[in-house]
Amino acid sequence: MHMRRTLNKFGPTESLTSRSIHLARKDALRKFYECGFSYSRKLTAHKSCVNYLAFSRHDGRWLASAGDDCRVLLWDFSQEDVVCPGHAFAGPMGNVLALDFSATNQYLYSGGADDVILKYDVSTLREVGSTSIGERGWSSSVERYGDHDTRNDVKEHRIASERLHAIHTKTRYLSALGTFYSNSPVSESKSASHSEDGKLVLHDSRAGGRMSAAQGTLQHTAAFTGVQHHPVMEHVFATCDVHGHVCLRDTRMTFGPLSRRSNDGIVRVYNTKLSRKSAGYLSNPESSSLTFDRDGSKLAVTFLHYFPTIYDMSDPHPLAICTGRNTPDGTPISPPQRSYTNSCTMKSGAFGGPGMDEDNMYGAGSDDFRAYVWRIPPLMTLQGLRQEITPHDWYAREWPDTVAFAEGKWESRYVPYEISMPLARLNGHKSIVNSVAIHPSLLHIATSGVERQIILHSPTPSSPAVQNLLPTPPAVRMLQPQDLAAQRMFLRALFGPHPTLHEDVEDDEGENETISLFDHILRAEGEADVFTIRRWGEDSAEDSEDEDETIIDDFDTSLSDSSL
Repeated sequence: MHMRRTLNKFGPTESLTSRSIHLARKDALRKFYECGFSYSRKLTAHKSCVNYLAFSRHDGRWLASAGDDCRVLLWDFSQEDVVCPGHAFAGPMGNVLALDFSATNQYLYSGGADDVILKYDVSTLREVGSTSIGERGWSSSVERYGDHDTRNDVKEHRIASERLHAIHTKTRYLSALGTFYSNSPVSESKSASHSEDGKLVLHDSRAGGRMSAAQGTLQHTAAFTGVQHHPVMEHVFATCDVHGHVCLRDTRMTFGPLSRRSNDGIVRVYNTKLSRKSAGYLSNPESSSLTFDRDGSKLAVTFLHYFPTIYDMSDPHPLAICTGRNTPDGTPISPPQRSYTNSCTMKSGAFGGPGMDEDNMYGAGSDDFRAYVWRIPPLMTLQGLRQEITPHDWYAREWPDTVAFAEGKWESRYVPYEISMPLARLNGHKSIVNSVAIHPSLLHIATSGVERQIILHSPTPSSPAVQNLLPTPPAVRMLQPQDLAAQRMFLRALFGPHPTLHEDVEDDEGENETISLFDHILRAEGEADVFTIRRWGEDSAEDSEDEDETIIDDFDTSLSDSSL
């Protein structure tokens, strides 16, 4: 029996039947998600920490992964059972810290500690089978960009400390040093890169020789930690930096001749400073990464020593924070149980909504050896749940256990809604989880971090891309107190050969040394209070610098990008 599909050449029509099917689909997916992502598989091919994951746009055929082994791997989700990479790219000379696909998935870009951006042509790859990478060979980059020049003293520090790529230095984490990349989801030719040198560089293949290097560069006073193009509006992008500033910018005001530039391209500054009644000053947590959802209405910012924070792109004040105060079934977390924290590595989160018409989920890695997935309520709902407190009420009343956002000490406080019950906690890791990628159409979430394995999670044991997944062990490794054996392993990892790249080191031994290294960092810095280590106030060195910043908010989201 054949089912006839009737298509309306003028586009889809609204009907009771289509709405019913849509609601039934959403209800079925909701039931899948509520069961959690309790099945998983370890994808093993890397030799060291896996720092970044990215699915290709739209269909999600490719999962790109990269890390400290200086390799970029592609996993083909068009296969019936993904067990090994479909292709490998060579070229990076240092830790790879960022990956991004171009608008049409023709190219894959990588950036990292070698301050070089590599461009790979994905469209030329042959159909892959089930053999290993070694039998297929490797591909090299088709283009290199070297617009960033990290200071010599920083490069020397990186070389001397390459095994500590995530240890906290006096001002920031070494894992953040390097060059990062973001492609425009709208334009195949446009992309931007940023680095520890404070440069934001626009790459536009259409420009040719018409735009000089200087015209395509914005020199910032602080190191950028993230840049993301808006998924719909071609000229709009967001940035974050080590001082905690999160800004929305317009490329037409950011780049080009000086006569056309305005306010470094900033069209909106987001409220990122924290206020607590018991502290006589504010705190400005470092914003380590940021990302838009698929339609650009939501912006999520990852803060060090604080929680993932959700913004409406058109509203400077945050709407929600994502915490792990409760388990997915609503049970409160109590000591000595650990929950979501982000203190010891640079992490990147991701929006997603497989099978849905919107991204209503957000995922992020955590220092408690898990990844977390939260369901994000509609923006209108969050706006109604956010609390605004006048300066008078803030200082006249007691606000126990309340952390608010404020643009200044004497400004109104905004208390975002706390999403305290995650949709799911993703287990299976033995150490810190840094990267989360949500498949755009299949019910899969990929996670990675300190370990060499990628873990592919699913609410079901099989899907069109994988078969026979196993239940994920519910137990999570406990962070043990420091003892003599742990101290010896830490020193071996610190002063010996790279624990996972050296050929003379057994795989399990090298993995254990890496885990021990990060356990030591967690014991030393995992419980840091953001108000203690990131102080912003009248006697803070950054206070006068930030007070001079012009706060503008003239971005009209009712306009289309073409009319801006």
